[in-house]
Amino acid sequence: MTENTITAMLLVVAAIHLVPITGFFGADRLSALYGIEIDRPDLAILMRHRAVLFGILGALFAYAAFVPALQPLAFAAAATSLVTFFYLAWTEGGYGPGIRKIVVGDGIAAIALVIAVALYFLRPG
Repeated sequence: MTENTITAMLLVVAAIHLVPITGFFGADRLSALYGIEIDRPDLAILMRHRAVLFGILGALFAYAAFVPALQPLAFAAAATSLVTFFYLAWTEGGYGPGIRKIVVGDGIAAIALVIAVALYFLRPG
């Protein structure tokens, strides 16, 4: 039961981190995801690359969900991703509804991560 819950929680974290991968396919998709205008090639390149990096993270989390030896690495990577985003959102402030939607999604991912980490370290044996 515990292993299945850890797997499920990591899959939640993975799914949330995989959503941005669709932004790789263009500025229009990025604008829809983030609620911001991607109107310069430089910004489009950076944001599309960011989408790929989130895809890599999401794939790691999904894989680690089924490979317990990789779970501590996935926990550390997910915590780093989430904490830095929350820090940036909190310190910058004044963000719009697109970023607010990401804050909520990352909040869900953070709850799932805390559950997975707690179960991982508190499981018997």
